[in-house]
Amino acid sequence: MRAMRVGLFVTCLVDLVRPRIGFAALELLQAAGCEVVVPATQTCCGQPGWNSGDRASARALARKLVAEFEHCDYVVVPSGSCAGMIRVHYGEVLGTANPLAARTYELTDFLATVLRVGTVPGKFRGRITYHDSCSGLRELGVKRQPRELLAKMPGVELAEMKDCETCCGFGGTFSVKFGEISAAMAATKCDRIRAAGADAVVLGDLGCMLNIEGRLRRTLDTGTRVLHVAEVLAWKG
Repeated sequence: MRAMRVGLFVTCLVDLVRPRIGFAALELLQAAGCEVVVPATQTCCGQPGWNSGDRASARALARKLVAEFEHCDYVVVPSGSCAGMIRVHYGEVLGTANPLAARTYELTDFLATVLRVGTVPGKFRGRITYHDSCSGLRELGVKRQPRELLAKMPGVELAEMKDCETCCGFGGTFSVKFGEISAAMAATKCDRIRAAGADAVVLGDLGCMLNIEGRLRRTLDTGTRVLHVAEVLAWKG
């Protein structure tokens, strides 16, 4: 019986800004017994162009991604935003049936719901709080899954922050178009994180990570770590 063939869509932000998230996702999938395929030609899912009205480039990128991953049993993404784009919006983008809709999962959803992993390899120790990123939560229903996986780690203490489901203010191009509003939302989110008394805030989207970490550091908070859930679940110690 062959291993499950899983295509890992790394995402352009992870690839360019924090590639260790991609390596952590790879390790988690391999530890769960998957044969992981990482197409070397992958780039962007097309979401920025689609949200900005550039339909032609978004459609071209969507067709490219489908061709790269169509032979995989599943497509797994360490980002609720990009996973939501592929799973929820590609039908509209392509103007046809979405061939990847039923096979695309956000990373923690795949580990918890499809694979139903009993253990995770990470050795992280500390008190964390979890920020629910908008797309993963609202488009894909990712809420319990990361918490179930983190609960399998004896060294992790989860302290829920107030308004954990409220947007951090990133929202892709929203943070560029409405900078003052975005900054105010990020400031409120960082206040909630600090009030939780956590060593680190953990989340599932790099856009949110960059927004929150940037705000924390600009307010001279150098102690609160900002970590992707994949990093924590695969933590080496």
